[in-house]
Amino acid sequence: MESSVATSIECSQLFPTIRVKDIHATIEFYTQKLGFTLRFTWGEPTVYAGLDLGKTTIHAAQQADGPIEKAEVNFVVGDANALYKMHQANGVTISFPIGDREYGLRDYQVADPDGNHLGFGHYIYNQGPPVKIERVDVPVRLEKRLAALLADLAEHKGMSISSCLEETLLHTFERVGDSVASPHTFTTLDYIEKLKKKHGIDYDTHASYRFVE
Repeated sequence: MESSVATSIECSQLFPTIRVKDIHATIEFYTQKLGFTLRFTWGEPTVYAGLDLGKTTIHAAQQADGPIEKAEVNFVVGDANALYKMHQANGVTISFPIGDREYGLRDYQVADPDGNHLGFGHYIYNQGPPVKIERVDVPVRLEKRLAALLADLAEHKGMSISSCLEETLLHTFERVGDSVASPHTFTTLDYIEKLKKKHGIDYDTHASYRFVE
């Protein structure tokens, strides 16, 4: 019999499930130590729970009998450095200290009370050999408020204004599905929204087509 492979399968969510001995201890550890929020509990008494970290969810199922099978779950976060400091301050067991990895993440790993391994990291983009370039002056004039936002954004990212513009340009050249790539994490995008309010940028994304002096 020939196998049938679907050409397009829609999948909108994934819920990794870890096995634990004590669901209440797990809920307390994940919310009080790791920074998760409790989405739901199930059972009377409780034997199952859903826990959120940002836009992701992990499930925990209480297993009363038998050995607990260890799991490994990894999370991509906005700022692994800040989360690492919080986990250290909360006395979380660090399995592997934070560091830049060859696979493109700055990450670390912790252990929960049941020995499950949880990785947290953010993407890094400064790997690889130096690229020799020659910069040239270009006649650029920017809208005043947008220029002020750009200066703040470059400082926030630890980049020069030139490098920040180059990064943005290179990403807009990269197609992602029906759109283009963005150089910004969700954390940076939230910060940009604050900068837009700070500098009074009240026009829409395509307003540059309507700019007049």
